[in-house]
Amino acid sequence: MKLLLLTVGLLALAFAGIAIKIWSKKDGKFAGTCASQNPFLNKEGEACGFCGKLPTEQDCKKDDATDAIR
Repeated sequence: MKLLLLTVGLLALAFAGIAIKIWSKKDGKFAGTCASQNPFLNKEGEACGFCGKLPTEQDCKKDDATDAIR
């Protein structure tokens, strides 16, 4: 029973930490969320599968794509 309570408590703490991080960020945005831009994962220099950003570009293209749709 103690193990179950400890597990539930740690999971609740993790969820609370993530919620606080999202709440504290402006508009819930996180910088650098393109995992495919990690040089260890993307050795060929391919564009991001989510937004199309190239490794040489600084800003995510996701915002530009959503603005074009509107």
